[in-house]
Amino acid sequence: MRQRFDAVIVGAGAAGLFCAGVAAQRGLRVALIDHSERLAEKIRISGGGRCNFTNVEADRPERFLSEDPGFARHALRAYGPQRFVRLLGAHRIGWHEKHRGQLFCDDSSERIIEMLRAECERGGVTWFRPCAVREVLRPEVSVAAPERFVLRTDAGELACRSLVVATGGLSIPKIGATDWGYRLAAQLGLRVVEPRAALVPLTFTAQSWQPFAELSGLALEVGIRLPGVAGASRFVEDLLFTHRGLSGPGVLQISSFWRPGEPLSIDLAPGRSIAEDLLAAREGTRQQLGTALAGIVPKRLAQAWLEDASAGGPPPDRRLAELGNKALAAIAARFHDWRVLPAGTEGWRKAEVTAGGVATDELDPRTLEARRVPGLHFVGEVVDVTGWLGGYNFQWAWASGWCAAHAL
Repeated sequence: MRQRFDAVIVGAGAAGLFCAGVAAQRGLRVALIDHSERLAEKIRISGGGRCNFTNVEADRPERFLSEDPGFARHALRAYGPQRFVRLLGAHRIGWHEKHRGQLFCDDSSERIIEMLRAECERGGVTWFRPCAVREVLRPEVSVAAPERFVLRTDAGELACRSLVVATGGLSIPKIGATDWGYRLAAQLGLRVVEPRAALVPLTFTAQSWQPFAELSGLALEVGIRLPGVAGASRFVEDLLFTHRGLSGPGVLQISSFWRPGEPLSIDLAPGRSIAEDLLAAREGTRQQLGTALAGIVPKRLAQAWLEDASAGGPPPDRRLAELGNKALAAIAARFHDWRVLPAGTEGWRKAEVTAGGVATDELDPRTLEARRVPGLHFVGEVVDVTGWLGGYNFQWAWASGWCAAHAL
């Protein structure tokens, strides 16, 4: 038998769960479908198990990437971080603020999942999980059958006036990532911006990284930017050396902007003047260059950076007194603008989110409804909106889900 609903939401992650709860509490008959056995696995593993659920500055649209940088503005201002924080308060979920405005649960991220489930139950959402959608049909609409969509699923046929796609992106396939939302959009004639891994570690060729591979595990704060990419932000964040390349918050941030063939510029001592430091260290001492730099960055890094054959600079054991002002200035300039060329990324397995997705020019920014397919909405990561690291992408999930729920 065909079951009928006002809205069917496909995908029970952050955006789908939140959208379902809000819509159902507005009096709509809502069904929520997900193909996974475990609910909201991405919420569960986020923030080291404490869920970095938003950021105090997550209502700033300039901190989101998209073909249309202003697309997210309406949703983020309609449902900002403080509204989600108030919802946590209603459920007595403790939270705390960490580095750069990031908000985390005091307890487990399970508290967020329990809250979203409770909001759905409060509205009487009908659950179908685990349940796969096999086909989406668009029947002729009539007074007797006003539903615009029919979904053929493992649980039978579900008919609805509104269909919300909240299936996320391709990141972290082991927890059930799927391209279902992109395929449906393309099937219905909507443009999809090519998905790519974002908030992801960067890798280098074995040969170019050989001088630094043994630094794996070493971390320090750096400034990092993409000198060849217009509009890419400069981040001052921690950088982590790995066997294959670079990771850490700074690299994850810049990876969302990075494209193959673009070099990174890394400032190994942001906020300092290395030229002044070296000139001061040279006066009245017999200090070696490597020793002087080891007082600024970890010794192993200073040694490897100076010994890197591609740099062509003086060796670590060169005494500062033997180097003129011009030579010291050149070393300082390279220290503040160390150029490295990534070969690629660690891919979907390590990516925290997906950049790209359903093109924003296909959607109404106020409702997330497809302009050419009435009743069809896309929310969350499946849309071409990607936030910075630090709670921004969860806020996009809440905000886009809220706007769609109020438009159904």
